[in-house]
Amino acid sequence: MRPNTIKRLWAEDKPALGAWLGSASTIVAEQMAHAGFDWLCVDGEHSPVDILTTVQMMQVISSTDTIPIARVQWNDPVQVKRVLDGGAYGVVIPWVNTAAEAEQAVAACRYPPRGIRGFGPYRGAMYAGSDYADHADEEIACIIQIETIGAVERIDEILAVPGVDATLIGPADLAMSLGVPVIPDNPHPDHVAACAEVLAGSRRNGVAPGIYCAHEEEAARRVTEGWKLLNIGTDGQYVAQGARRGLKLVRAASG
Repeated sequence: MRPNTIKRLWAEDKPALGAWLGSASTIVAEQMAHAGFDWLCVDGEHSPVDILTTVQMMQVISSTDTIPIARVQWNDPVQVKRVLDGGAYGVVIPWVNTAAEAEQAVAACRYPPRGIRGFGPYRGAMYAGSDYADHADEEIACIIQIETIGAVERIDEILAVPGVDATLIGPADLAMSLGVPVIPDNPHPDHVAACAEVLAGSRRNGVAPGIYCAHEEEAARRVTEGWKLLNIGTDGQYVAQGARRGLKLVRAASG
């Protein structure tokens, strides 16, 4: 089976750097994949991307060494099964708040007897190799989102569940849960403390700590803090930044 290089990076205590895709565009996904990210996540929760477009975007990502992952809408085994069968090498599962919900997320990512995933990797096996079924449980990354203060308070209980590979803080939802302003790279002390507890809890439990970053500068700092799963931007963010930068330059030249 094709190795999951994200997991190899974590085994070497190195960060895996990626970006978020919400454009529902295969062309944009292909351009981003050729940029050299370790992974790209097709966002099926907060974007208009549907299952067919998700698979098509993962197909173009798979033409490079970048690892395709997908975020599903909810902690739903049916949704998880479909993106895995479509070739995702990792699944981001939102809003995991208890050990029982973590167990459900893991079970959705694993074949019996470890889990409840039904067999039918129509594209997963083409991308991964003919021995997919023998090794998928080890190579697929189960990534759970920590998005509430309740989840933070139960972090050790949640991460004691076998099979959780990584956490991913949703900083905006976490801020709302805490009752503090939603600010990029949130400086509020309660938010900073909650993120620090997830980082420490991930380390205590041998899970790769991850956090959604607002921009490259935050991601660079988070690397030095010890986070191992980091996005450094989004496709829409890069398009808007490039457009504004180019227009500003030419308008300045034109007076």
